Amino acid sequence: MEKNTNFFSNLFGSLAGYVEASILFNKIIPRPKGTSEDITAEFADPEKMQEYAAKMAPVGEWMEKQKMEDIYVTSRDGLRLHAYYIPAAEKSDKLVLVHHGFTSEAKHNSVHAKFFHEMGYEVILLDLRAHGESEGQYVGFGILDRFDTLKWIEYINGRFGTEISIVLHGTSMGAATVLMALGLPEVRDRVRAVIADCAYTSPAEVFAHVMERDYHISPFPIVQANELMEKHNVGYRFDEYSTIDALHDNKDIPVMFIHGAEDSFVPTSMSFENYKACETKKKLLIVEHAGHASSVFENTELYESAEREFLEEIFS
Repeated sequence: MEKNTNFFSNLFGSLAGYVEASILFNKIIPRPKGTSEDITAEFADPEKMQEYAAKMAPVGEWMEKQKMEDIYVTSRDGLRLHAYYIPAAEKSDKLVLVHHGFTSEAKHNSVHAKFFHEMGYEVILLDLRAHGESEGQYVGFGILDRFDTLKWIEYINGRFGTEISIVLHGTSMGAATVLMALGLPEVRDRVRAVIADCAYTSPAEVFAHVMERDYHISPFPIVQANELMEKHNVGYRFDEYSTIDALHDNKDIPVMFIHGAEDSFVPTSMSFENYKACETKKKLLIVEHAGHASSVFENTELYESAEREFLEEIFS
């Protein structure tokens, strides 16, 4: 009788895990239909969001006045990927490639576009695969997007020449992407610096954290079942690569890590892990009172002065 009880318990547990994995897969892997309220809530409470919006209004007005060129590359799996190019006021030998976060899009990075434009950089704002104007049915969470970053770097070298200095900037999923891209030798050979704002260490680890935090359930076996679905349907697993793997391979490119002290979506500890794994010139900025992906809004002056100092040290 006890054996039968254990059998049915394991069976129902497996079925429940499969159902929950299916729900997780259908919620996070397909192309987002916009930034959901639960994601927005990770940035700040409503009062702070109003404060941030008021602070960023002039940035949005600046963005609307820019003459942005639509540019495209083709990913290694045949997707047409889109970005906006904002030319420097005067021809520049520096260019920044800006990567947004999950459910966001290129135009949402106006605060970074304005900062780098005023620093004299050529600016390219990416729509990551399955976001914005880029094609794609499924989100890459950095594991696929790192190869897309290489395609954009090849485009840059073809258009601007190989002597241009490229900076990779990313937020959240975009930050994980730029760090994972450092695992590719072709990327390391062509970029000068990376800035990663609130990067997770791997999609597997951040989603395990969210499941425990929001649903108070063990990630096992749900994440594992979800990874099997991903491999079958999308061609990759959440656990097949990480920022730590990439950073161990990076022996030359300077990296700046940024994180909000009150980020509970991507734990601040993940930037500490990334920082520890980085063996090159590095800088870590923890912004007090900032939630997920909101450091630049919480303390714009500190954020931008730290970036400016980091980049000036590299290019001096």
